[in-house]
Amino acid sequence: MPLIDIRKRSLAIETTYHEGGPRPDKPLRIAVACAVIANPYAGRYEPDLLPFMAELRSLGTTLAEELVSVIGKDNVEVYSKAAIVGANGELEHAAVWHEAGGWAMRAVLGEPKAMVPAAKAVAATGFRLMVPLHYIHASYVRSHYNTVEVGIQDAPRPNEILFALVMGDGGRIHSRLGGLTKDKVSVNDGQR
Repeated sequence: MPLIDIRKRSLAIETTYHEGGPRPDKPLRIAVACAVIANPYAGRYEPDLLPFMAELRSLGTTLAEELVSVIGKDNVEVYSKAAIVGANGELEHAAVWHEAGGWAMRAVLGEPKAMVPAAKAVAATGFRLMVPLHYIHASYVRSHYNTVEVGIQDAPRPNEILFALVMGDGGRIHSRLGGLTKDKVSVNDGQR
């Protein structure tokens, strides 16, 4: 029996045209792809979550490919992942997404080096989670530190999990706080 039973999916695209100063040459787009699934372990302790994590790779690939179709593979500059577990689950049910969602995004994007930031929670239906973003090739590119809201009004229900992936096509509009810039990334260690 499959461990993934999808109730619904969503795709949200946030487009920012300006932040009060001069308009940028192009607006900033951040897209969030979500899937709400039944939690196969809701209400009970499961000692082995590895089969669930492995099966979630296919869901991660589907969401990552959807985001790439919106943003364009060559345009993706920031990414992240998130999971919200309904009240009958546990935080570890969200943590399976670290490997499954992160692996999927890296595979679809051609193996960028920076770690994929994440946020996770056990929460009530309708909970909104602020998710960190950063540059896909180097975590310390300050201009690309950002956040986006993830959530669906009727999810996750107590026996569900909401899994999300995020991609965007740039850093903050009007970034001007110094630090490492994307054109100065040279070490290729995922940090600098």
